[in-house]
Amino acid sequence: MTRDQGTLGRDKQPERIAGMFDAIAPRYDLLNHLLSGGLDLRWRRKAVRSLALRGGELVLDLCTGTADLAIASATAAPGAAAVVGVDFAGEMLRVGQAKLAQRGLAGRIRLVQGDAMRIPLASASVDAATVAFGIRNVERPEAAFADVFRVLRPGGRFSILEFGVPRVPGVRQAYLAYFRHVLPRVGSLISGHASAYAYLPASVGTFPEPAQVMASLAATGFSQVRAASLSLGIVYLYSALKPEQR
Repeated sequence: MTRDQGTLGRDKQPERIAGMFDAIAPRYDLLNHLLSGGLDLRWRRKAVRSLALRGGELVLDLCTGTADLAIASATAAPGAAAVVGVDFAGEMLRVGQAKLAQRGLAGRIRLVQGDAMRIPLASASVDAATVAFGIRNVERPEAAFADVFRVLRPGGRFSILEFGVPRVPGVRQAYLAYFRHVLPRVGSLISGHASAYAYLPASVGTFPEPAQVMASLAATGFSQVRAASLSLGIVYLYSALKPEQR
């Protein structure tokens, strides 16, 4: 990674990141499905399954974007969950709200503009929480972890999907070539926003290794912290539990 890429990946000023996502909101879903080869749908299903929802829960979807994971949580089973989706990018939420209206889910999913480090919900008010491909965009992920811990009820589960870098020789080199060269060009061409799809590989490259993410979750107070490698390490599914009070 070049020095410029490292700087780009570490610049997490909320106004800049929100503006970038607002600019690509109209093509965001199309590019997610295209650039992942449709695997993003499978990854989200795994994240929802890891919550072990039984029905009637209230789920927080942090960094909800266009609400794909919120929709997956709310439709996992009849009456499975109500969801509050929080994101700081207003245009992303507008795209998400249109999707909810089209699918008749506006009554089960509420979208709120807010900061992941200062979640606009009461303490111990949600049964489970998720973040999909958004925690690396937060200026201080450990602050978001702490606020998720605050809003979760004791016994609540927290699941995170985030990109990683494969470690298998050959796969790693092929993935990095795609991620650093092909993906930014395709993303720029379709979205018309070059810097957003240059930021993506740069932000993944500067995000902490799985062991560091797990250590940060444990330091926050979460127990049963795990990281599962998906699709040869392209993505990691982190899971954690807020312990029951004693």
